[in-house]
Amino acid sequence: MNPGYADQDKRFKRRFLLFITVFAFLAFFVLAKYFAVMINPPGMELFSTIRDTAERGSILDRNGRILALQTRLGNVSVWRPDITDMDALVEELSPILEMGESDIRHRILSSTSDFLYLKKQAEQSVLQKIRAARSMNRLRGISIEPVMGRIYPEKELAAQIIGFTGSGNTGLGGIEYSFDAELSPHGGKNGSHVVLTIDTNVQHILETVAASALQDNMAEAVMLIAADPRTGDILGAASAPGFDPNNIQDSGELERMDRTAIWAYEPGSVFKVFSIAGMLEAGAISENSVFTCNGYYERITNRGERIVINCQGVHGRVNARDIIVYSCNAGAAYASERISANPFYDSLAAFGFGARTGAGAPGETAGFFRNVNNWSDRSKPTIAMGQEIAVSALQVVQAATAVANDGILVPPRLVSRIEDESSSGEYRGGQARRVLSAETARAMREYMMEGTLGLGIGRNARIGDIALAVKTGTAQIIDPETGTYSDTDFISSCLALLPAEQPSLIIYLVIVKPRGNHYFGASIAAPAIRETAEQLIDYLGIPRGRNPQVGHSGSITIPSAGAVTVGDRIPDFTGFSKRSLVPLLLRDDLVLDIRGEGWVRRQIPQPGTVFTPGMTIVLELE
Repeated sequence: MNPGYADQDKRFKRRFLLFITVFAFLAFFVLAKYFAVMINPPGMELFSTIRDTAERGSILDRNGRILALQTRLGNVSVWRPDITDMDALVEELSPILEMGESDIRHRILSSTSDFLYLKKQAEQSVLQKIRAARSMNRLRGISIEPVMGRIYPEKELAAQIIGFTGSGNTGLGGIEYSFDAELSPHGGKNGSHVVLTIDTNVQHILETVAASALQDNMAEAVMLIAADPRTGDILGAASAPGFDPNNIQDSGELERMDRTAIWAYEPGSVFKVFSIAGMLEAGAISENSVFTCNGYYERITNRGERIVINCQGVHGRVNARDIIVYSCNAGAAYASERISANPFYDSLAAFGFGARTGAGAPGETAGFFRNVNNWSDRSKPTIAMGQEIAVSALQVVQAATAVANDGILVPPRLVSRIEDESSSGEYRGGQARRVLSAETARAMREYMMEGTLGLGIGRNARIGDIALAVKTGTAQIIDPETGTYSDTDFISSCLALLPAEQPSLIIYLVIVKPRGNHYFGASIAAPAIRETAEQLIDYLGIPRGRNPQVGHSGSITIPSAGAVTVGDRIPDFTGFSKRSLVPLLLRDDLVLDIRGEGWVRRQIPQPGTVFTPGMTIVLELE
């Protein structure tokens, strides 16, 4: 035989033997997996623990308070062939899953597959009850699939801002969505933490006032924002009604909407602050320009069209100051005749109207501000009083920073910094820019402040020992069926800068479709602004007449409580903060029931108790 053929035959035999070996190994692996599935069907916890994986970053408020964090959850599933007593299973499972017995029975029996999920992303307290029942040979056919999920310790607080996640822990709304890339783990490394500008205490105050305004006025919705004009930081932004991101299935699209960023509306007379400021800045009018209000504005165009805009009173001879103090529609409309369309448009665009603020909220609206080429003969006078233009609440707050900062506009932001395991970087939105002279900005604040005095339109927002610069607004809403302004649907609003002399706080409130006895912003929005301001002034430490300021070095020493650990015995938790307890929430061998806010004062079980897996620890905070 030719030696070459012999060598070739040997190589062929070696390759064939290698192929047979690999094939046999794969066949053995497949049979082993099949055997494992047969004795331990899907969902029966063949693998009962989650492998250690990189975690999604947390979302925190400006003071480090955790608003969203990753935790271990579980999907509760059913394997029908293992069910031995349907009635007993349904009866015991109903209170654990908080589902009706008929619902559980129907879902199991109507499923086209022997395997189905009853509840996804159940919390540890639910899973622990299921494990306890199964350890006593009950709930046969029910199993747990460990998964990583998201919990929101503050529940409804700032929910529209924070957002929520879906399957795979992917952001679907709010900051969870817009900063999903930063929050998500990459390459085996944990995701970055996103620190918001929000202060949870400010947010709580805003949400409480917003909820009251919603109920008292039987309104469709309420928006309330507090911001620091010097930095653009949004300290709080409430949108009522709200929702709990821990139970996303119980909420609707409108409840999940961050109206302050997404919803565009005609602002009404609050807009006069910016239209009159723009006319003053352009030199079209001066503080001495005088206009006559006979209760309405009237103009006959070159084409013979008659334009009429009604006013809420007969104000007689008015100047720029009077237009703001008494919210004179006719005066604003007549003033608009002094400025050409292009410079008027430019002055309002400089405030940011018609463009997104870039604050960090997903789906932010640019509003509606038509190009000057598409304006009609009635556009200037109508826009001057806050109609024929749609804005977001964030845009109004952004524009107000220019009035508060002596002409410097500072774009708003919801995120202050991004932190990873090794670094922390400040997040900065848009660039600050000058849009008004200091003289014009100070004049507008003076006019707004005078609006809180005497018969001024903002008098219901007045606070005795601190000066507020206030402007209210009331706008009709267009009826979608008729295409004309509704006689019953209104938007009531109020804008406040404080202290008026040198503002460090902007508060803006919008009440959508109030249904109470009143709907004017001066009647229902101004009092709510006063209530909000009273609380925020005290919390933020803004100087006021009855709160003398005391000097302090600003440095205090707080004893460290150390790390929180649970070993063989239950430790003494007294004095630990809520934030320091967070690591225990990630443990799947205990259930932590935290009640209240502040620091631990009482606990069950008592310190020294022997720890057993699955134990529930109740901590009461004050």
